[in-house]
Amino acid sequence: MKTIRVALLQMAGCGLERAASLAKGETFCRRARALGADIALFPEMWSTGMTFFDAAREGERARWQEQQAIGRDDPFVTHFRRLAVELKMAIALTYLERWHGAPRNSVSLIDRRGEIVLTYAKVHTCEFDVECALTPGDGFPVCALETEQGDVNIGFMICYDREFPESARMLMLGGAELILTPNACPLESHRLTQFRTRAYENMVGVAMANYAAPQLNGHSVAYDGAAFHANEEPRDTLVIEAGEREDVYVAAFDMDALRAYRAREAWGNAYRRPRLYGMLTAEEVSPPFVRTDATR
Repeated sequence: MKTIRVALLQMAGCGLERAASLAKGETFCRRARALGADIALFPEMWSTGMTFFDAAREGERARWQEQQAIGRDDPFVTHFRRLAVELKMAIALTYLERWHGAPRNSVSLIDRRGEIVLTYAKVHTCEFDVECALTPGDGFPVCALETEQGDVNIGFMICYDREFPESARMLMLGGAELILTPNACPLESHRLTQFRTRAYENMVGVAMANYAAPQLNGHSVAYDGAAFHANEEPRDTLVIEAGEREDVYVAAFDMDALRAYRAREAWGNAYRRPRLYGMLTAEEVSPPFVRTDATR
């Protein structure tokens, strides 16, 4: 299999101006394809520019939900489905998804034929903040994405998801080779190191698209997960790290090398002891981690 190229669309958002978000997103997708990308990855909840509502104003939450949540058949989504066909490129499109009750923070993976092959909703919503207005996702699906270079198994984390090792572990167990991560928060050394670790401990490629400055600080990033050469010499897993400005940053993943590494090395699933991990799925929360706003 040849190299898979993931374009990290690092942009500043257009707020609740959906038409502007559509136009800007299309422009960046076209730039991504011109750079040879197989997949274009948007930052988190692009349809709203990661803009929420003023909780202090009566009725604002209901108006925001009614006006900004969209379905998979919305013109915003169907526009990018047509664009994927035109460009012959997969697009990982993020949006506020209309749902039963509260909306979801979602990403739909559109293949190069314009079909939605996977939709993932953020599982670890920031319910200690304004994302308490969202419905969390209920699983970590993985799909085989057909590209010009061959099939690759794709899964998603969204922003806060990546701060839980269980998210990437579930995706690895589900067969993911590449984990794509729309993001909307400052990326500094701790979060970047944490993300690198998700790649290392699961032997997967990871790619994250963040909002550009001044909205956030950019630093969209990708790591390939193959931490050692065949002779056991360590290697740098950094594929690309952006600066702060708007641009398209292309992360190239050598899938043959990654698959060979996964077939020979000791991480992943071979030597785990699942029978001893019961507490990982326990519902109880003990001090000092009890939070009154947390749901299970």
